Amino acid sequence: MMKFYKYQGTGNDFIMINGLSNPKSLTIGEDTIAKLCSRRFGIGADGLIILCPAEQADFKMLYFNSDGRESSMCGNGGRCIAQFAFDQGVSSRQASFEAVDGMHRSKVLENGIVELEMIDVDQCSKIDDHTFELNTGSPHYVKFSTEFEAIDIVTFGRSIRYSDKYNDDGINVNLSSFDNGVLHVKTYERGVEDETYSCGTGVTAAAICAAEYIDNSKNSFNIKSKGGDLTVRFQKEGNQYKNIWLCGPATFVFEGQLHI
Repeated sequence: MMKFYKYQGTGNDFIMINGLSNPKSLTIGEDTIAKLCSRRFGIGADGLIILCPAEQADFKMLYFNSDGRESSMCGNGGRCIAQFAFDQGVSSRQASFEAVDGMHRSKVLENGIVELEMIDVDQCSKIDDHTFELNTGSPHYVKFSTEFEAIDIVTFGRSIRYSDKYNDDGINVNLSSFDNGVLHVKTYERGVEDETYSCGTGVTAAAICAAEYIDNSKNSFNIKSKGGDLTVRFQKEGNQYKNIWLCGPATFVFEGQLHI
């Protein structure tokens, strides 16, 4: 038997396992993870995260998509594991942790908001006047459209993700629009192969692209995703974006026992 916890960050939901007290969790296979993440045959989640020991940080984040495969960085997952580590007594409100894309800092605020420092972005490539490509810990395709509400993100996302250019490695696909001072974002995630209620690296990518597309004097954006509201703030130095912080709620949902 193995204890698990369910957390969510703006509707992006995760199965959390404390690998410090459950070292056997590191041996869970892809098929088992996929079954656990299944919304009809398992617990149901966008991914599974294991809290692991680290030598030069408070802990390490090991992240798997709902298809069972270890994946690139998950921003909302990073915020959730920061809250989880604090709840488990592994770290204080301010922590540092290792992830697949490098070191991160996190802050668990008393008002329920968790802030996560993302990696620096060295390049935001312009594909056309409305479309960008960049890596915020995970690769993202961002398109701004005045038809934001009308476009089905799953159909559009699959057409990009499985195109000849991106088919082999995959890419996360975001649609965005800017209205009344708020950046609206919806995301199709590779590995989940569906729309998610929110994507942390996706809204971070959209905010950086919005600085390029809408107003290069702005250093923060309030963002509305399907699952809730987030804020991304950053500093621009030349063509680089640094000191990037993803901020929003990350909450405990329930806990239970796994029989592996």
